[in-house]
Order: sequence, then C-alpha cells, then structure tokens
Amino acid sequence: MHYACDHIHLRSRDAMRAATFYVETFGAREVKRVGGDPVQRVVLDLGGLTVFIEQAPAETAPAGPTPCLGLEHVGLRVDDLDAAMADLEARGVPIRTGITERGPGLRIAFVEGPDGALIEVLERKTA
Repeated sequence: MHYACDHIHLRSRDAMRAATFYVETFGAREVKRVGGDPVQRVVLDLGGLTVFIEQAPAETAPAGPTPCLGLEHVGLRVDDLDAAMADLEARGVPIRTGITERGPGLRIAFVEGPDGALIEVLERKTA
C-alpha cells in the first residue's frame, strides 16, 4: 500500500482573507472558489500542495487561536531561511520563533498565519 499527500484542509473565520495571506505571503496560486457569497471554500496550489481553506460557520468558529488535535503546523521549505524570514518580518507576518538550528543541515523558524495557524519555514542543506 502506498500513501501520497493529496491536500491539507484548513478551516478559517475568513476563508478569503486566509487565502489572500497564503497567495501574497508564500506565492500560492488560487485554483478555484466554491460557493457564492460568502465563499464556502478556496482551493490553492501552494508549491504543488493542494490547500483547501473552508469558511467556518460563524457559530462554530472559535473566538481566538485554539490548539487542536490533528494538523499541528504546515512546513514550507526555502533555499535561504535568513532571506525568507527577513522578507516575512518586513511584510508584518507575526514571528512565533526565530531561526533555530535543529541538527546538521536543518534550520527552522515558525510564523503565524490567519486564525493562529502555525507555519514552519525551514531550510535543509545536504552535506
């Protein structure tokens, strides 16, 4: 049996605002919108990964960032972590943790996306 990643599914208080963040910040491409006004789901292509961003019903959306079981964070790989973090900071993206060395050839940092989503930005260097 072989498993392959098909998509990640995020739920947001404002799906359009969240989609705009991923497009403007990480270069995602909007593939389609589902539903009318308001949009029920936005589908993005984020570096080859399909991302569904679903509009959460107002009565079920939590009031603040709430940890959940399941998806803990999204990891996005870059060639130059220093440049990426400088760019994200200049854009006003909230930085959760600065750059940390996690072992030979691995450096990571975390930023915050819409609805408190945790996004890891990482650089892997091969020896």
